[in-house]
Amino acid sequence: MDGEKLTDIAQLGEFGLIDHLTKDIQLTQKSTVKGVGDDAAVLKTGGKKYTLVSTDLLIEGVHFDMTYTPLKHLGYKSAVVNFSDMAAMNGVPLQMVVALGISSKYSLEALEEFYGGIKKACDFYHVDFVGGDTSSSVHGLFISVTVIGEVEKDKITYRSGAKPGDILCVTGDLGGAYMGLLLLEREKKVFQANPDMQPDMAGKEYILERQLKPEARTDMVKKFREKGIVPTSMMDISDGLASEALHIAKSSGTGVVIYEDRIPIDPVTFDMAQTFSIVPTIAALNGGEDYELLFTVAQKDYDKIKDVPGVGVIGYITDASEGNRLVTPDNQIIELTAQGWDALKKR
Repeated sequence: MDGEKLTDIAQLGEFGLIDHLTKDIQLTQKSTVKGVGDDAAVLKTGGKKYTLVSTDLLIEGVHFDMTYTPLKHLGYKSAVVNFSDMAAMNGVPLQMVVALGISSKYSLEALEEFYGGIKKACDFYHVDFVGGDTSSSVHGLFISVTVIGEVEKDKITYRSGAKPGDILCVTGDLGGAYMGLLLLEREKKVFQANPDMQPDMAGKEYILERQLKPEARTDMVKKFREKGIVPTSMMDISDGLASEALHIAKSSGTGVVIYEDRIPIDPVTFDMAQTFSIVPTIAALNGGEDYELLFTVAQKDYDKIKDVPGVGVIGYITDASEGNRLVTPDNQIIELTAQGWDALKKR
């Protein structure tokens, strides 16, 4: 590469890099139903179900900060964020393998705490922890988790199935994990300036748990079955509502409209956003790590979904020519853009 002008990968961003590196990949196995481009790969193994495979990489100093992250919580979260990918495909997680790169600063007792969190998550979600690998690391902790799940063939949901007229829905509330992160970062700076100061986190337990111990919405997969609903498209919200909505629109070849006043925000999240002089809607649109489900349903299923506890209707899908829009409470139209988490962004 001597003399060549090299491209900074930060210019592409995480998803741009994935698109660039995988654009020429050809699938040759008949058993591969879906490769790169969704929350999980989809494999045909016979019978009435597909096998789902998802993997995630977490790196100390990039994805987590050991200053304020308990190791048991980290183990739990490492598992759950992958279980969430299974839910995003309308499936369930079944098995998991974990590979670790471990620096010398971690003791056996520390790793026991980490694995304790993984085991707790596996017990709660009825997932078998079936293996993995360990290696030394020059610096910090590297965590690679792969989860295997399954979904009925006629229930599988991709990002790419939304149609104009479909209703856009979201589970739970948004922005809490980001506010929890900002609170932890604030208290870290206070501690670094004065180690005798005690953290001021009273009454903020909800947003702290949203950041440190999120849950995967596998419960919604069961609710969909009970209501006879198959979402037309779905993603989990790891990078922010705006980013995921745009992914669904891009993958489906459509546009999307979101009503700002319908975005669900918890009161604790709302108050903390104002404390940080952040518009609460911005926290929900761009914060990420909520691991709620963003999904679309056909209009015929509106009566089935509108009364499901914990589900909010926040917009609808349009023709691609109409673009991607956020509608404010006073009916102003703003172009929807993604400014959420990007692992390759320079900091």
